[in-house]
Amino acid sequence: MPISNFVTHEVSPRVGSIKRSDGRRVLTVEADLPEGVLPSDKVREIRDWLKTATLDPRIELEFKGEDEEQRAAEAFLIKAFGVALFIMAIILVTQFNSFYQALLIMSAVVLSTIGVLLGLLITDQPFGIVMSGVGVIALAGIVVNNNIVLIDTFNIQRNKGGDVTEAILRTGALRLRPVLLTTVTTILGLMPMVLGVNIDLIGREISIGGPSTQWWTQLATAIAGGLAFATLLTLVLTPCLLSLGDRTRRAVKQSRPAEALQQSTSP
Repeated sequence: MPISNFVTHEVSPRVGSIKRSDGRRVLTVEADLPEGVLPSDKVREIRDWLKTATLDPRIELEFKGEDEEQRAAEAFLIKAFGVALFIMAIILVTQFNSFYQALLIMSAVVLSTIGVLLGLLITDQPFGIVMSGVGVIALAGIVVNNNIVLIDTFNIQRNKGGDVTEAILRTGALRLRPVLLTTVTTILGLMPMVLGVNIDLIGREISIGGPSTQWWTQLATAIAGGLAFATLLTLVLTPCLLSLGDRTRRAVKQSRPAEALQQSTSP
């Protein structure tokens, strides 16, 4: 049966759909990535290619989707980390009444990020802006606590009298066990999440690399690696800097009388 008995052919122009935003035409280009390729690396590669591509100068390019969300999260976490450091610095200065001791504590927080990067490098994990950034902010509270306890013990031993070196040695002997216990228990508690171990208590089953553990792996790795590195800073670098600060203070005090004597003897 011919189709002309049911339909009528008419020639007419076809109307396509044109997407516009603020009066300008918009074209969306989407693509999927193969397994094992990071979106940030591919976006960086595309940005480098666009710098050498000969495109119409009237074309404006903007990356959306995951890249836009990642940049927004990065900006928020940087501001949150800066505000947290500022508030901690104010509290430390008011409590210790010393800019130098507050600077020691804050420097340990900043240097602990080296341990975060080393932990991610050893476990062969990328630096996720959201989870790794939250791990760095959470790590700051633990590192500050260890240094506060150490420096407060040093001030107590210093007020009892005696040499600064002796006060530092006594402080290290008194705070070595608490700091190590805090560090070891925290790292061991995070190891199941670092290794991706999922324990099903009801089904009595232990699995490694489950989907439920992948979300927390970067966070746990950032805290564990940063805490292990910050413990070395707390037990080794902080006492050395306390001794250095005291020697610098005594050298400045000894130089002032000499300068005053020279000024008084000058014609």
